[in-house]
Amino acid sequence: MAFAISNAGRIRTNTPAENAYNAMDTANRDISLRQLRLSTGKRINSAADDVAGYITSKSLLARNGSLNSCKNTVGDASNVCNIAMDSLENITGLLTLIKDATAQAASGALGTDEKVALAKQSYRMAQQIQTVCDSTVFGGRQLLDTVFTANFIIGYDAKNTLLSVTIDLQETNHEFDINTGGLMNVNGVPSESIVMGNLGKPVNNEFGGIPDLNLEDFYVVSMDDLGIFDVNRVGVTLTSLANAITNINKMATYLGGISNRLSSQEELLKSQITNYNAAISRIEDSDVAKEQLQLIKSQFLQNTSIISLSQANQNPNSFMRLFQ
Repeated sequence: MAFAISNAGRIRTNTPAENAYNAMDTANRDISLRQLRLSTGKRINSAADDVAGYITSKSLLARNGSLNSCKNTVGDASNVCNIAMDSLENITGLLTLIKDATAQAASGALGTDEKVALAKQSYRMAQQIQTVCDSTVFGGRQLLDTVFTANFIIGYDAKNTLLSVTIDLQETNHEFDINTGGLMNVNGVPSESIVMGNLGKPVNNEFGGIPDLNLEDFYVVSMDDLGIFDVNRVGVTLTSLANAITNINKMATYLGGISNRLSSQEELLKSQITNYNAAISRIEDSDVAKEQLQLIKSQFLQNTSIISLSQANQNPNSFMRLFQ
């Protein structure tokens, strides 16, 4: 703290000049500080500027970076759901065409040739289902092979413990509540036949969660043996196909629920990131108007200090007259 001490006629020390110099030095440091804050746009440029604020802002900044990563991960998980749901919808459409053809074949008005043609058409649809399953891929992994499962980090709690969501397309996922009723029993099915077991994986003559439902059986329908289009078996075929469609739809609704949750989480993350950015800005960023005001004040004090220093340095001259 400076005091207005003149030291009267003492010439060994010039206290007024020292006070003016100290005031000028303080103004210079403040000007440098204001110019730094205006140049960087930040009120806190080092821990020395605000110890508590520095800790808080860096902590929020670190968390915000993690939340941005989580938002990207949520996007990846949403992509997985959307890709799988689109494929399931495509499969449902194809399977519906197969079921319609089977229902048409159940009509007694159709001859054997027509029924064989419908069976061959259904087999082509079955081949396309296999193509859809094989090409439904994300990150180099097939999604509909009954073994896909992945955890996606979607956020952090107060203790920075990971929050995750699991996308489980395995056949053991109890959320599917697969209906295995309406069996289609077929004898003599070759082991290498096309079987979309639980949507994609050839497993023991099972498709869509329906044991012994083998879409390869449409290929073996012939003039001599109508097979699954036989009048005694076509009813079971229709039932099995209907149940398979139901099971596929259950899988789609599971993914739909996951997708809705991910959409909600993405909106939450966006809001949290925005709020954290606002908090960081409030703590760390400089107020341009305030800094400019303080800069002008310090520049004025700098000028007056220089004038005062000049005047104080002239004071000893007045005592030199005593020697004249």
